[in-house]
Amino acid sequence: MKLILITAIDEYEKDIKNILKHSGIKTFTVQSVQGYQNNEENDLSSWFVSDSIATDSILFTVFAKKECVEKINERVVNFNQTQTLDTKIHLATIDIENSI
Repeated sequence: MKLILITAIDEYEKDIKNILKHSGIKTFTVQSVQGYQNNEENDLSSWFVSDSIATDSILFTVFAKKECVEKINERVVNFNQTQTLDTKIHLATIDIENSI
């Protein structure tokens, strides 16, 4: 089992829901968040475009089987490659040892 965290601008909400649906995900949570970026250079510097203005964003929380994670990764990469905007869908996965 994996925990997937997906963040993106609000405008991508429908696209992410379609990615999850077509990857075999039946349940997930989504919440509105404000994204910020510090001026510091780091691996996550591209997650949000602006450093001083909040970006209206969404955060998806998904528990998924490994085979679904691979499908989601592939679809997110394909989506990001077709975007002309500077912002992309960002995804992180975490192994789950136990769940109740």
